[in-house]
Amino acid sequence: MKDGGVPDRDKAAGRDRPAARGPALRANDPENTRRNILDVASREFAEKGFTGARVDEIAARTETSKRMIYYYFGDKEGLFVAVLEEAYKSIRAREAELKLDHLSPEDAIRALVGFTFDFQNDNEQFVRIVMTENIHYGAHLGSSRILQDLNVSVIDTIRSIYSRGVAEGVFRPGIDEIDLHQTISALCIFNVSNRYTFSRIFKRDLTDPEVRARRKASVVETVVRSLKA
Repeated sequence: MKDGGVPDRDKAAGRDRPAARGPALRANDPENTRRNILDVASREFAEKGFTGARVDEIAARTETSKRMIYYYFGDKEGLFVAVLEEAYKSIRAREAELKLDHLSPEDAIRALVGFTFDFQNDNEQFVRIVMTENIHYGAHLGSSRILQDLNVSVIDTIRSIYSRGVAEGVFRPGIDEIDLHQTISALCIFNVSNRYTFSRIFKRDLTDPEVRARRKASVVETVVRSLKA
């Protein structure tokens, strides 16, 4: 943390030292090559945005060629779409591991909101990539059926939990599941998307463990109380 309660932006973004060139990749290992390109590209797009990221720099960091990146992903836009897909796959896969059907409706919502808060706070790169896509008006999402299908699952999960809660008299009726998803996302993402401006203005480091834990508890309670019958 820097002076004045402001989190260290360079450290949080992984820029506390110059990026090293990646290890040489074997030509006969296409899956590893593709994965390495995506890992490096994710960092590059998160740090510099779609416009600022350079395929040449991504190639240099992976020690593969620009030609091979185009071979796997078509062009820079195709590479960014693949990065978006991987970003959303990561959060959806982790959500699937929560096993929320075995919990009561209230406990399931608490677990889902808590997970969402922690995932976004632990994965600033994910938030920055999503913010980059919003800067470009969601232009790349429409070209990927994978992205459209991936994000259906979270709505199905919320619908299932909420419907059980209404049926049991725990949650009040009349709440739209997409509205609920938006509320959860908005409350959880703010701690990451606005952490530097908020910390500088109010002299409160949002990355401090105690501050983060207190905020997480507040977000979870806010969502649960908004649903209570």
